[in-house]
Amino acid sequence: MGYSDAGKRVSVLWEVIWMRAKVAQISCGTEYSGVQPVLKEMAERAGIELLYPEMTLEEIDAACEEVGFRARSPSLNMMIAKAVSAMKDPTIKGAILLTCFKCSEGAIVRDLVRRYMQEHRGEIPIITYSNVEKPKEAEIFARFDALSTIITKKSLLMRQRQEGTTVGIDSGSSMTKVVVMHENEIASSVWLPTTDPLESAEKALESALSDACMKRSEIDAIGVTGYGRDIIADAIRADLNIEEVSIVAKGAAVLADAHRGNATVIDIGGMSNKLLLMRDGIVNSFSLGGICGGSSGRFLEVVSHRLDVDVEGLGELALRSTQKFELQSYCMVFGIQSLVVALASGIRREDVAAAACRSVAEQVYENQMREMTIKPPVIFVGGVSLVKGVKKEFEEIIGSEIIVPHHSQFAGAVGIATIASGV
Repeated sequence: MGYSDAGKRVSVLWEVIWMRAKVAQISCGTEYSGVQPVLKEMAERAGIELLYPEMTLEEIDAACEEVGFRARSPSLNMMIAKAVSAMKDPTIKGAILLTCFKCSEGAIVRDLVRRYMQEHRGEIPIITYSNVEKPKEAEIFARFDALSTIITKKSLLMRQRQEGTTVGIDSGSSMTKVVVMHENEIASSVWLPTTDPLESAEKALESALSDACMKRSEIDAIGVTGYGRDIIADAIRADLNIEEVSIVAKGAAVLADAHRGNATVIDIGGMSNKLLLMRDGIVNSFSLGGICGGSSGRFLEVVSHRLDVDVEGLGELALRSTQKFELQSYCMVFGIQSLVVALASGIRREDVAAAACRSVAEQVYENQMREMTIKPPVIFVGGVSLVKGVKKEFEEIIGSEIIVPHHSQFAGAVGIATIASGV
């Protein structure tokens, strides 16, 4: 290898390092829980450079006074100081907040730090995570991947209007959604059960193009998001492949015309949940997941099968409830057991349907929404948004109207189709 070749490789390496998103790690307990090596590896995979703010003992005291809270744990006080220090560093473009999941004081500090950082630099995206002894790499990577997208592709995410003719494919865990968009209007939309991700995507794409009376050659660009996005993007040579967190938020903004100001997006899918806080049409803080499948669309599918209705019919059934009944567990398995016992004891189907919808809404609220600052308008998307009983329960819990835009189940596909028109 000649000198010029070596120089080119060094240049490329420095370009990659320079382009990495600089993210502050504001944490407590990551070394003790064993999560730190995983955090570092997943951050590097997502193109993120983790920074660790430094401070003196005197600065720790001043930081606690500035934030207005002093923890009993010295490590948590240091976490507060790291947050204050990070806000003074203009090179930091995002932050990840971590505390141990068993530490109640840690949860308090994490929320205080998040609020403080958003008040002082509301433009930077922030994600949170609870340290566990056996961290799931996929969960951590999903958060870093979304954070990297929000930071490095901000100009692309700011697109407010779809132009030309583009296709958006959202490969979900339960359903594959495809939309064909032309000049900011949905020309056709198809959703099919996800079996083999690639086969489902190709079938849905063919059907959507047929419904729109278009050929593949007439499409300007194709974008892909969702669980199966990598294999699909490679197979069909997609023009754009982006993770679903930032894309669902963009799709919700497009469908609800919420491109300016603040907004909150609830997305409940077949297996996972997303709570997204938006600023000027771009997500800048989010929470992913839930305790178990009991807060997902899959739980509602099982309940609807037991009540002999489809999932949308389950929501209609729930609206006719007259007596409040509570399932005895948020767990998917024990929740179904409670449902079976209730039906056998004479509880009306309508009341059981309402209880199932309430169980999903309460679990999302308690495990995700309570940790975030909900700002109206609240936009509900994803397949579960079509279940009217869940929308009603959310509205009662948060005391505010929830918007379910037309084509809400296609938010991911609409989002990626809109962004794809900018590549």
